[in-house]
Amino acid sequence: MGETGCGPDPDAGYSLPAWTYSDPEFFAVETRRIFRPSWQIVAHDSDLPAPGDFHVLDYLGESIIVIRGDDGEARAFANVCRHRGARLVDGPSGRTRKLVCPYHAWTYGLDGCLTGLPMAGSYGNLDRSRHGLSPVDIENFHGFLFVRLEDDGGPSVAQMMAPYIDEIAPYRFSELRALGRVTLRPRAVNWKNIGDNYSDGLHIAVAHPGLKRLMGDGYGVEASPYADKMWGPILDRPSANLSERAYQHFLPAVPHLPPDRQRLWTYFKLWPNFAFDIYPDQVDFMQWLPVSPTQTLIREISYALPDGRREMKAARYLNWRINRQVNAEDTELVARVQAGMASDSFTVGPLSDQEVALRHFCARMRTIIPQARQHRAPKMGWSFDYHDSRHSRAGGNPSPDLTYGEMAGDGSPPSRG
Repeated sequence: MGETGCGPDPDAGYSLPAWTYSDPEFFAVETRRIFRPSWQIVAHDSDLPAPGDFHVLDYLGESIIVIRGDDGEARAFANVCRHRGARLVDGPSGRTRKLVCPYHAWTYGLDGCLTGLPMAGSYGNLDRSRHGLSPVDIENFHGFLFVRLEDDGGPSVAQMMAPYIDEIAPYRFSELRALGRVTLRPRAVNWKNIGDNYSDGLHIAVAHPGLKRLMGDGYGVEASPYADKMWGPILDRPSANLSERAYQHFLPAVPHLPPDRQRLWTYFKLWPNFAFDIYPDQVDFMQWLPVSPTQTLIREISYALPDGRREMKAARYLNWRINRQVNAEDTELVARVQAGMASDSFTVGPLSDQEVALRHFCARMRTIIPQARQHRAPKMGWSFDYHDSRHSRAGGNPSPDLTYGEMAGDGSPPSRG
């Protein structure tokens, strides 16, 4: 994504401009062009073991319910009654025999069909078949359940992960079971700051001394069309830190993993806001949901294959302790970046050729929202010029009517602040 069809991308070596991390209008366009067509993880198939089990995901003003039907199928619907728009269920999960609206008792089966209609005669010849719950696209990726609000022709989760499908196969995703409940962590930063930090390999040696002790100089980063891969091998040399040294000691052999993955931590970040953290002992998912231009909600949970060995239980606990510290360090880092971006002195920053994942992300963002090439925020109302009837497999709807010259103002990139 380093070229545009008009030659090399003049912005390829630079970050996105600071204004895109706080601007309400840019955030509204991101919502429409990036997040409504994107896949969002809800739960694992094993989290819905019986008919009527459901999980709910709330984001972007929408509430989506994923529920197990009597036929064993997991389906997704808008968590909204078709009568007056009331929310049907509350809370993140539960079990029910049917979905009954608490407002007027309209009732829906587990397949979303309208089955109960009080005072049915008063609605005339209402066609019940046309008033079932609104369906939402759902994908089961090796046991993990994803939903999306709109189809813009973009790739499935399976297609995004295709370059790495052989790598994840030994971890037996479909057999995983939850180790606990979903943790929610609000952060007062833009969603892109969370993702930028996740895929950034340069800060590991500087800001994460624990990972440096565990991995030495072995941390790597690469980018594919829709997924970034990061990885680091756990060294045999004992760490000076007690929890890290104990993890190195207690982590047992994992029979289903090949030798080169027995002591390897691997991370996959999928477009636009989701990641798998894959360890020998467990698999976590991390999702950063945009709430506002400067507010993000992190959802995360750990899954693992059943393993009753005391060494494995100890390793999983120590993994949590190690990554709790890493999370605390990252929380401070992204807050620093968000605060610094508020300065009028900062527009864009130069990117190292080693920052391959961030370069790739910025290029995709500029393709979807060409105004991201402007180093200063354009005049309010710029997004009304968009032509949203056209869709792009890049993950959004890039405006076909803007050239580099029009975006820059004089036919060249804006001056680098």
